[in-house]
Amino acid sequence: MIIPLLQCNPGSTRWIGNQSTAHGSQAVLRDVTDPCYRVSRLRDHSINCNVKRPATRSLWRRIPAGLRYLRAHGLAATWRRVFPRPRGYPSWVESYDTLGPADIRAIADHIRCLPARPLLSVILAVVKGREPHFRDTVTSVTGQLYPHWELSIAAAPEALRSLAGELNRHGSRDSRIKLVPSDAPSELVATTNAAIAAATGEFVLFLDPRDKLAAHALYMIAVELDRSASADIIYSDEDEIDDGDRRNRPKFKSDWNPDLFLGCNLIGRLAAYRRSLVEQAGGFRSGFPGAEEYDLGLRASELTEPDRVRHIPMILYHRRVTHDENTQGSAEAVAEHLERSGTSGTPVQVSRCRVRIRYPLPGPPPGISLIVPTRDRLELLRKCVDGLLSKTNYGNVEIIIVDNDSELAETHAYFAELSTRETVRILKFSGEFNYSAINNFAVERASHDIIGFLNNDLEVIHPDWLAEMVSHIIRPEIGIVGAKLLYPDNTVQHAGTIVGLGGLAGHAFRHFARDDSGYLGRLQLTQNMSAVTAACMLIRKPVFQEVGGFDAYNLPIAYNDVDLCLRVREQGYRIVWTPFAELYHHESGSRTSDFAPERIKNYRAEMSYLKARWKDVIGHDPFYSPNLTIEAEDFTLAYPPRVVRPWDQRR
Repeated sequence: MIIPLLQCNPGSTRWIGNQSTAHGSQAVLRDVTDPCYRVSRLRDHSINCNVKRPATRSLWRRIPAGLRYLRAHGLAATWRRVFPRPRGYPSWVESYDTLGPADIRAIADHIRCLPARPLLSVILAVVKGREPHFRDTVTSVTGQLYPHWELSIAAAPEALRSLAGELNRHGSRDSRIKLVPSDAPSELVATTNAAIAAATGEFVLFLDPRDKLAAHALYMIAVELDRSASADIIYSDEDEIDDGDRRNRPKFKSDWNPDLFLGCNLIGRLAAYRRSLVEQAGGFRSGFPGAEEYDLGLRASELTEPDRVRHIPMILYHRRVTHDENTQGSAEAVAEHLERSGTSGTPVQVSRCRVRIRYPLPGPPPGISLIVPTRDRLELLRKCVDGLLSKTNYGNVEIIIVDNDSELAETHAYFAELSTRETVRILKFSGEFNYSAINNFAVERASHDIIGFLNNDLEVIHPDWLAEMVSHIIRPEIGIVGAKLLYPDNTVQHAGTIVGLGGLAGHAFRHFARDDSGYLGRLQLTQNMSAVTAACMLIRKPVFQEVGGFDAYNLPIAYNDVDLCLRVREQGYRIVWTPFAELYHHESGSRTSDFAPERIKNYRAEMSYLKARWKDVIGHDPFYSPNLTIEAEDFTLAYPPRVVRPWDQRR
C-alpha cells in the first residue's frame, strides 16, 4: 500500500511513508534539513539502502582538465589539504555503492523491459567446515532483485546432516532452490561438479557458502548479457566482509587482461560462465589445491575469444575474510595451460597468489637495435652506454646513438671513441629536436628486426633486463614491451601508462617504493597496459612500420609513445609491461621541460591532438578501473566513480 506524504514544516524530519519496491513495501525516513539526505530502510535489512550523495562532488567535475593534470603531477597532496574529500571505503560505499529505494524501483522496471531474461544457475557446494554462514549466503541469493535464477546446492554427507533443517526450510519456501546430494565426503571438486550437473540455466555462477552476493549481482549479469549476447565469461569486482558484514578491501579489477591472468586469478568472483563452456572444459578438477577455480578459468578462456570475456566494474561479490588465501596450485594450473596452448614457458610461484612466467629465448638470440637519441649531456650518455655494453647480459646487440647537434668537444671525442667498437653506430640528425622524427630516422637504418627505444638518461641495474623484454617481444601476439623504471631514490617512475590519468595519460604507481607490491599486487605482475613509455620500449620493426612509426608531425616531443602504443593496440596487438626488467631513469635529464615557457604552446597542441585522436580510449582505459581515481597515480578510490549504472539511464 502507498501512503501519501504527510505534510510538515520545512526544516523538520518527516515520514515519507511506505514505498513500493521489488521486495514489497518499506518504511523510510527522510531528514529534509540535510541537502545530502539520507534514506534509511527501517526493515528488510537484507539490502543496505543507505544512500548519501556528497553535495561537493560536483565541484570535482568542474575542475579544468589542465588543473587536474597539474594536481596529478606533483600538486595532489597540497590540493587535498586545501580541498579535503571523504576518505575510506565505508564512506565510499555509503555514497556510491548503496542501493536506495529509487534504485530498487528503477532496477525492477529495467528487468521488466529486458528483451531476454536468461535463467542463471547459482552453484553452491557445501562441505564440512563451510556451514557457519550458510543462512546468510542463501539469503543473499533469495534476496536478488533479478528473479530468474535457480540455486543448485550440493552438500557432502557430513555437511548435509548439519544443514538438514536449514536446507528444508529454504527449499520449502522457494521452488527455485534444489538440493543435490553428493556422495563425495568433504570433496569440494566432486560436490561442485554434482551441482553443475544439476543446473539448467544458460549460465552458472559459483558462490562459496561463506560469502554473499550483492542484491543487484544477477541483475547486472543479465544486463551484461543484454549488451553482449555472445559473452561466454562475465566477472565482476569484489570486496571482503567481516562477521559484522562490514565491507573492506575492495578489488577493483582490470578488464580482460590475458597476461595479468597468467600471473593471478583475475576473474575471481563473481564469475558467470556459459554452462556449455564449463561442460566443454570438463568442470572442476582435482590436483590444484586452492586454485580449482583458477584452473577452470584458464581452461574456459582457451575455448573462447578475448572479446567474449566481459568485466562488470562493480562490487557484486562479498567474500569472507576468513577464507584461506593459499593458492599453491596456481603454478601447476598455469603450466598445464601453457602446455595446452602450445606456449613455451616456465611458471614460477613467486608468492601465495602470484605467478611469474619465464619465457625462453631461442638460440641464438634474435638481434636487437637499441636506439639512443642524445644532444650532449655526456655524463648521462656515458653511464647509459656503459650499462648497455658492460652490464647487459645479451649478445647480438647493435647500439645506434643518434646525435642531434651535440656541440661539446668532449661529446664528440666520446663519439669517436665509441665508433671504434663494432656494436656501436653514430648517426647524425640535425635540426630542431623532434623525438619522433629522430627515432623514425634511426629505425629506417637499423640492422635488426627488434627495435629498442632508450632514453640517454637510463642506467642499467641488473644484467638480464633486456633478455626479459625480448622474451616477450618475440611472442607474436605482443606488439610492444615496456620496463619498470625507477628514480635514483629507488621509487617507481614508470610502471605502465594509464590513459586518462590526470586528464590525458600518466604513469601508474609513480613514487611507490621499488619493492611495493602495488594495488592487487599489480606492481609485481607482468600485465597488459594501454601504453608504456618510450624511455625504454621494445617493438618489432615490421609492427612499427605497419602502424607508420611515431607521429613526427602532430607529436614531435610529448605523448608520441602513448599514441604509438594505442595505434599498435588498434591493430590487434597487446602491450606488455614487465616488472622483471628494471632500470634507473634520470627523467628528462637531457631535454627541456614540457612546462618551460618556450615549450608550453607546443605541449598544449600535442595534448589537444592526443585528446581528440583518442577521446574514446581516454574516457575509459580498459586496464584501469573507473572506480579508481584519475586525479593521482596512487590507485585510490574515485570521487565520484566513472561507472555508468544501467538503471540510472532509464530514469
